[in-house]
Amino acid sequence: MKHLRLSQLAILIAAIGCATVPELTGVAGNTAYAQEAMRAEVGKIVQQAGDLYKAKKFRDALAKLQETDRVGNKTVNETFTIERMRLSVASAAGDNDAVIRSGEIIVAANKLPSKDQLQLILVLANSYFKANNYAKAAKMYERYFSEGGTDSSARQYMIQAKSLGGDSAGALKETKAEIQAAEKAGRVPSQSTLETYAYAVQKSGDKAAYLATLEKLVMYYGKKEYWVNLLNSVERKSDFSSRLTMDLFRLKLAVGQLTKTSDFMEMAQIAIQDGNSAEALKIIDQGYKAGVLGTGSEAARHGRLKDLANKRLAESKAARAALEADALKNNDGMALANLGFAYATGGEYDKGISLMEQGVKKDNLKHPDDANLHLGMAYLMAGKKAAGLKTLKAVQGKDGTADLARFWIIYANQAK
Repeated sequence: MKHLRLSQLAILIAAIGCATVPELTGVAGNTAYAQEAMRAEVGKIVQQAGDLYKAKKFRDALAKLQETDRVGNKTVNETFTIERMRLSVASAAGDNDAVIRSGEIIVAANKLPSKDQLQLILVLANSYFKANNYAKAAKMYERYFSEGGTDSSARQYMIQAKSLGGDSAGALKETKAEIQAAEKAGRVPSQSTLETYAYAVQKSGDKAAYLATLEKLVMYYGKKEYWVNLLNSVERKSDFSSRLTMDLFRLKLAVGQLTKTSDFMEMAQIAIQDGNSAEALKIIDQGYKAGVLGTGSEAARHGRLKDLANKRLAESKAARAALEADALKNNDGMALANLGFAYATGGEYDKGISLMEQGVKKDNLKHPDDANLHLGMAYLMAGKKAAGLKTLKAVQGKDGTADLARFWIIYANQAK
């Protein structure tokens, strides 16, 4: 934060000193107040306080300035000059109550240049916040922004002040506005702002807003815990189709969210049932490498599942020609799309993508969004990122396919 200059006295107030509470500090200036006419009895006290200030005897300087409180009939200029100095000394001494007292008087006098007045309003807002007077802090932050303040970090404290002061609706409104303003300006919203908003909308029961905010947290910050919350939340949506369970598993596996033996077993079993035995073997191998398969009392069962996947893979290879011929004849392009996806998930990308593209081109698709979701994923698996992103952006299904497509886009953009 820039220095706030009051006449010839330079005051540096660090408005935000830590992640949770605004702090106040000060640095010394001189005590030459030629611009303000003062009587000798007042000027002498101010000069002595200034000498103590320069000697870094801040408490003594405050005590000396208190002597001016006993001087009667002070002029407006005398009072203003005393409070300007008291503000600097109080901030250096860490006396927040004194900062508030002087700040209120100076701001109310409205004698500072507009830039300095605005800066002092922010100082006063931070002082109220530090004193846990959240209602006054919120009002002063509002005044700061309404009069042209641009310090974006202060907005986060205004939001906290509103929330801690009991104005939940106001805090929620300001948080949403902050996120929108940041994105409109091409800035990434702060992590704390997004987390605050996610917590607030979750508490209010706004599931759609909560999910959308989790998506932003994943997109901008990519932490594993955000992925966990996002994928668990989308799975709980009332309109999320159980048909997409395997696709959700695939994304969980990609982001490192699959850790349980039961999850690897269920995912491999679904892959086998869907005719994707080569993919099932990959999943089982990952489970073995992770140490969650092949150990414990269920180790023999894990082995039998692997044997079954190998058996089904051999059977599908023997029937490939017939399967392709049938899929090509089928009016529904889903047969080609599904067969091609089985090839792609097994590592035969070119073969699989070719069949999938033929299937998607057919007009008669039972689940066109599923086909495009899988084709986009296949492109990504094959290293064809541009084609994958383009295809995934076209997925519009309201049953969870569009959600998963967006999440794959985020994952692809984050992948190194």
